[in-house]
Amino acid sequence: MPRKPKKPCGYPGCPELTAGRYCQAHQREMDRDYDKNNRPYKHLYKSARWQKLRKQVLNKLPLCVECVKINRLTPATVVDHIRPHEGDEELFYNLENLQPLCKTCHDRKTAKEDGRWGKKGRVYTY
Repeated sequence: MPRKPKKPCGYPGCPELTAGRYCQAHQREMDRDYDKNNRPYKHLYKSARWQKLRKQVLNKLPLCVECVKINRLTPATVVDHIRPHEGDEELFYNLENLQPLCKTCHDRKTAKEDGRWGKKGRVYTY
């Protein structure tokens, strides 16, 4: 099956041809920049303390709490913060602030809280 022709890297001044938006070198740079600016709490989720706490919550309550409310048995795959922690480590690791959810319920809850694609309070016009 034929592939699309490669196009120039989207990084200003880079002549490298690529199948994606950026060449490999600039893709890493853009990913690093995205993580630094848009995911400032990412380091908390990678900590051993969080991994242990997450496993503990999922072992204790293996079903999605939102699905159980509507009599649906769905395995929980995500541990959600009931109140957004916004970098507060005490709230981040607080067991009373955690609930197990399936990915669908978690995505729905996060979309309601954050607004459209994480841009809460922004007015869209078409």
